[in-house]
Amino acid sequence: MGRLVILSGPSCVGKGPLYTALKKFHPDIAGRQAKFVLYDSRAPRPGEVDGVDFHFRSRQFIESLRDQPQFRVFDVRSDLQAFDTRELGLRCASDATCDVFFEGNPFIGSGLLDFAQVQQIPVLSIFLSPLAAEEIVELKARTPSVCLPEFVTDVMRRKLLRRTARQKGILSEKDLENIEVRAASACGEMRQAWRFDHVIPCHDGEDSEHWDAFYYPIGDARRALAAFVALLEGSRSAWAEKWSQELMA
Repeated sequence: MGRLVILSGPSCVGKGPLYTALKKFHPDIAGRQAKFVLYDSRAPRPGEVDGVDFHFRSRQFIESLRDQPQFRVFDVRSDLQAFDTRELGLRCASDATCDVFFEGNPFIGSGLLDFAQVQQIPVLSIFLSPLAAEEIVELKARTPSVCLPEFVTDVMRRKLLRRTARQKGILSEKDLENIEVRAASACGEMRQAWRFDHVIPCHDGEDSEHWDAFYYPIGDARRALAAFVALLEGSRSAWAEKWSQELMA
């Protein structure tokens, strides 16, 4: 039976450029990751391809999938996403030489973890976090106290604003509303991190030029890529963490 690899984290934390860097600098490892494509009700972003990044469908279509027992449907940051459990089970059972690779929202990642546990599918689960555990501990211990949800929202809002401005230039009111939804969701998504095997802290989000401006990743982008490669290869990484459920409480 093949392995299910789950890479999750908040919107704009850097999952996309991390996977792109894996394909660029470690094509042999990336070639063993067969992407599991979900259904999504949102419109494609610039550069995204239907059937490759997501199956982009109408909200009405994805709502209708709730009537089919093999589908799991999730409300994700005001969008609907869904995955086909039958397809996932068949793909994991059919090829032990390749991993089935998912990259996306932590609530979907948790749903995949639950399904894999029931079906006894081997899993490697990795959470990409905008903060390290020691930073969270320090923030919680400060006087006056720091409101962690507000802090995380502010961190992710800035990343999302920079990313969206780079993609679109002038932002519409709808863009700003979408950014607020995604930023506000980040702290709740980070509360799922304890369920994952490993947490990779990375301050270089999708807005950061550290991923590709200098050809080779630098800073946290470099460290995150090195940790990701080590974990995929079955090695340990000093950069990867394991979080307790109480950390984000």
